[in-house]
Amino acid sequence: MSPHGNPEAPASAASEINREAPKVAATTEEHQESPWSLWEVFVRSSRGLSHVHAGSLHAPDAAMALRNARDLYTRRNEGVSIWVVPAEAISSSDPDSKGSFFESPQGKDYRHATYYTKSEGVKHL
Repeated sequence: MSPHGNPEAPASAASEINREAPKVAATTEEHQESPWSLWEVFVRSSRGLSHVHAGSLHAPDAAMALRNARDLYTRRNEGVSIWVVPAEAISSSDPDSKGSFFESPQGKDYRHATYYTKSEGVKHL
């Protein structure tokens, strides 16, 4: 067989492609039943900057999550440091209760910049 397959058969009839087709369906089922836990990935692009959430991935343990994160999120040498955190270890607020959760405490409006008025003569505020 030539390295490019049989030129008389269409590419969609190649045996490699036909063998791969059932794996795609099985992968979808495995993904739903995957025992691998979800990890959130944070990448620091250079020294002195904060880690920024880059995405998430599935991995069996922290070491594999770090390796996969390195391969997936720093392919072009974007980072100097990676953090991986189990998704179940992250506590978050409910976006639907944004109003009450982020509401300013009573009587402490001075903590916001909108409380202050711009002085006369100041042009660049």
